[in-house]
Amino acid sequence: MLKPLLSMVAATVLLVGTASADTVRIALIDPLTGPMAAAGQSALDHLKFHAEKINANGGINGDQLEIVGLDNKVNPQESLVQLQKAIDDGIRYVTQGMGSSVGSAIPAAVNKHNARNPGDEVLYLNMAAVDPAFTNERCSFWHFRFDAHVDMKMNALTTWIEGRDDIKKVYLINQDYSFGRAVAEAATKMLKEKRPDIEIVGQDFHPLAKVKDFTPYVSKIQSSGADAVITGNWGQDITLLVKAAADSGLEMPFLTYYGAMAGVVTQVGEAGVDRIYQVNEYYGDFDKPEMAEQQVAMYEDTGWDYYWLRLTTMLDMIDKAAEKADSTDPVKVAFAMEGMSLDTTTGEVVMRKSDHQMQLPLFISVLKDDMEYGAEGTDFNFHKIAEISREDVTLPTTCKMRRPKQG
Repeated sequence: MLKPLLSMVAATVLLVGTASADTVRIALIDPLTGPMAAAGQSALDHLKFHAEKINANGGINGDQLEIVGLDNKVNPQESLVQLQKAIDDGIRYVTQGMGSSVGSAIPAAVNKHNARNPGDEVLYLNMAAVDPAFTNERCSFWHFRFDAHVDMKMNALTTWIEGRDDIKKVYLINQDYSFGRAVAEAATKMLKEKRPDIEIVGQDFHPLAKVKDFTPYVSKIQSSGADAVITGNWGQDITLLVKAAADSGLEMPFLTYYGAMAGVVTQVGEAGVDRIYQVNEYYGDFDKPEMAEQQVAMYEDTGWDYYWLRLTTMLDMIDKAAEKADSTDPVKVAFAMEGMSLDTTTGEVVMRKSDHQMQLPLFISVLKDDMEYGAEGTDFNFHKIAEISREDVTLPTTCKMRRPKQG
């Protein structure tokens, strides 16, 4: 009986191996618990939602796509633990976005792993860690960013501010780590270049995901004489900031990077109308049939709004690159993605070869009531008021990339 039993075991191992080989897995390493969980969980569910669509259409170059969520608790060290867990489990694509401090740890580890393990390389698909250094002095062949970085977004935002004569005094409030400081630095530099008459009347940096009540910060903003606020806050920190501003009756515009993230609309509601602005690749009009269908379907399926447009773009570009390379091998997919263009619901995007930074159009939008497709089950959403073309968003890079040999 031993020989048949061994044959059965061998067959089982073969089947497991075959199933694994026919599945492309992408690990999301982001906060899935704790105060920033809404940001990570909404991204995870968006990825799974779009993966189902790709699988229904034949998968990634014929292989099924699986999304795996790994909780990093917005902690760089925990992110490295989860990255190693993914690698040990045979996952060769990882994505992350919540926090450039976290994102900073991942590419260095991926670079080291790939140098030591030829034939078992891993790609880092950056969906929201937007420190400009990642596609400038710290660029890597193994890193692709699908979101506009800090300076690109500030370039778009300050281009819009340039025509706003009612904005003369600005207050900056940001999270105290590399991303928040990059936002403040970009705002200071670009406002001086485009609107030297604007005065920055105050600046604050606060701990990431630690502040429970932003009322003291709002009081400082009120007393500063500012007529606009610029902030890169995300997650709990943007929700609580704009809620405190609304509760205090602060009526000046908040010019944000992430004002439409999960929870903001529900918390602020009417008090945020015509006051919370956002610069992003997304807006809430859903003025094209495909966008509207995606919003309705995703909200019904997951309870989250169709906020993470770049995640759809990311998976679609991986799909297109795998088809072009006729392979799901990360190295071949990486080479295929370089310089690749893709038509999205908001315009054509291009993955720039020189630095692996996505070039894309950006939009300025403002919270409005009575929107056809309300966010978070409300009547509020972000109405598009300006579009900055891909060409006008684009900035030069200092990247000097080293590429592996193309087999």
